Amino acid sequence: MVHIKRLQEEGIDIIAVVGEIDASSSIELDLAIAKSVGEGYKRIIIDCHAMEYISSAGLGVFMSYIEEFKDKGILMVLFGMKEKVINTFSILGLAELLHIRNNKEEAKQLINGLSI
Repeated sequence: MVHIKRLQEEGIDIIAVVGEIDASSSIELDLAIAKSVGEGYKRIIIDCHAMEYISSAGLGVFMSYIEEFKDKGILMVLFGMKEKVINTFSILGLAELLHIRNNKEEAKQLINGLSI
């Protein structure tokens, strides 16, 4: 089960993921990201500090946005992943395709330092 919260801070849409992202809950993650994009946000931060698990379906959500974000000039940074979650991203090579940082401050520095 997952709980997803969105809040806006300094023109950045922050999506906080609490719980597990599996095949059924990955839909909620996808909807939250799609809503952020639909509302015109160009800077998105995903707070993963309370994410306990992510399945291949959840990883697929992030993968499905990589090209669209490049095309639309949208920047997304994930932060706060637990070791077992970051290992999953690393094993599949997603750590090289996505921007991942240790904490919110590093994520905000990166997202504010990149040009849109």
